[in-house]
Amino acid sequence: MAPVEPHIGTLNEGSLHAALKDRYSQPGDEFEVPLGRFVIDIRRPGLLVEIQTGSFGAMGNKLDHLLPEHQILLVYPIAVETYLEREGAKTRKSPKRGSILSLFDELVSIPTLLDHPNLTLDVVLVSVTKVQDPNDRTRRGRGYRTIDRVLREVHETRTFATAADLLALLPDGLPDRFTTANIAELGGMSRDYARRMAYCFNALDFFIEHERTKAGVIYSLASR
Repeated sequence: MAPVEPHIGTLNEGSLHAALKDRYSQPGDEFEVPLGRFVIDIRRPGLLVEIQTGSFGAMGNKLDHLLPEHQILLVYPIAVETYLEREGAKTRKSPKRGSILSLFDELVSIPTLLDHPNLTLDVVLVSVTKVQDPNDRTRRGRGYRTIDRVLREVHETRTFATAADLLALLPDGLPDRFTTANIAELGGMSRDYARRMAYCFNALDFFIEHERTKAGVIYSLASR
């Protein structure tokens, strides 16, 4: 599959980043705009739009400097389907699948990210093609180096306007006091994801931590 040709200016960005920037652009927008010592993907009156296809931790400094004075929409794609493409080989579907819960893989690095009133987060669930170099193995030799990610399809966009919107990702039916084992079982997720979720919700003061037992930390929901 050939990379998507971006309709707007780029700074050595990948195809996925360019396609999402094109998708979010509106007439009259400015692109790749210098703002202080940073460069903004999209600027329009009253709003900065940032497409983040890498880690949240990498942009923490940028957000710290810009959020006090600017409304920011942060766009973060999660690949729920991934196809692997290498020259000379048939494109195949990867068994690895992301989900909306993959958001917590990034939130654990800056768990109070969404606690700022000037920030809105769009999580875009997508299918992508990873274009790999058949002549370049990864350091551990377990796969090939990815040289580009190409957007195939957008399935859904989930908007989190406030940190409290994250509570919708908690499973229904939690008891008054619960552990991450309860979250995992009721939510049909791994214990690791339940722990990441609990870590973020605890940092946001959505959970109250009561005690540590052999079964794990006992939590309850804080009154909001």
